Amino acid sequence: MVNISRSVMASLVVVGALASGTVQAQAYPNKPVRFVVTYPAGGSSDVMARIIGKKLTELWGQQVLVESRPGAAGAVGMEYAAKQAPDGYTFLLGNFGPVLANPLLNKVNYNVDKDFVPVSQITRAANILVTPNTLPVKNVRELVALAKKNPGMTYATSGPGSMSHLIGEMFKRMAKVDITTVPYQGGVYSIAAVQGGHIMMMFSDAPPVMGNLKAGKLKALAVTSAERTPFTPELPTLAEEGIKGFAAANWWGIMFPAGVSKPIIDKVSADLGRALADAEVKKNLGIMAIEAVYTPPEKFAAFIQSERKLWGDLIRDAKIGGIQ
Repeated sequence: MVNISRSVMASLVVVGALASGTVQAQAYPNKPVRFVVTYPAGGSSDVMARIIGKKLTELWGQQVLVESRPGAAGAVGMEYAAKQAPDGYTFLLGNFGPVLANPLLNKVNYNVDKDFVPVSQITRAANILVTPNTLPVKNVRELVALAKKNPGMTYATSGPGSMSHLIGEMFKRMAKVDITTVPYQGGVYSIAAVQGGHIMMMFSDAPPVMGNLKAGKLKALAVTSAERTPFTPELPTLAEEGIKGFAAANWWGIMFPAGVSKPIIDKVSADLGRALADAEVKKNLGIMAIEAVYTPPEKFAAFIQSERKLWGDLIRDAKIGGIQ
């Protein structure tokens, strides 16, 4: 009888596992795939998932079914997705709020690093700094000067810990101004407060304010991203306006429950790249002022870590939320 060393046996096991994973990836998907969204149907995340899901359905020849699991600022959907079988047939649309902000601000029943594996960042969207038309400023430099002369000037947010709140806190620190947050129950109310001149500024998602800007009901001064956006090319960045190094934007990405095989992760990531390069997909995302941005798994994982440090430091410094 031939003796086989343990090291050879171990190598054979590894080779067998890799071969099995490759075969799985080649056959994947051979049935419908569920696409979990952590926000209600009809919102920007849901619409985005349907745009991407439709293109993946075309590429795969298998239905991608969008499944809305809203609640607790995205925590319900995150917990649900984390508990699904790691077979590649359930993936999650995660974004800044439930993936990063929630665990930094509140106790949640999921661990992003342990319960999920990043697949690809797929989109990003800058916020827009808006003010009432009546505010006597023409640009960010004038706004900063006015804020320094009037400590306590207000800025509206769509709630504590929201992107609009955290970007406001970043602006407060980097521009060295004393501004006061005024939280509202959602973006509609906060935008109305700014439009009415009751609040002096807001860092808003683009879609809710684009109509008001086109109608001349609000004044836009800058975008929060590192670069100008293709949807508002006339607006400078905050960095261009003198706040050096300022860069913040909402983002979305695809994540699997932990345990999905690497060949399947790599296949889905590559196919997402193909989907995001499609002209119709870019056009439909652009209607919502959302930019298609593809990154491979390793780069997305590194991005999540860098974002966690950036916002974690800010949250601790500003003493926001219950987790410090």
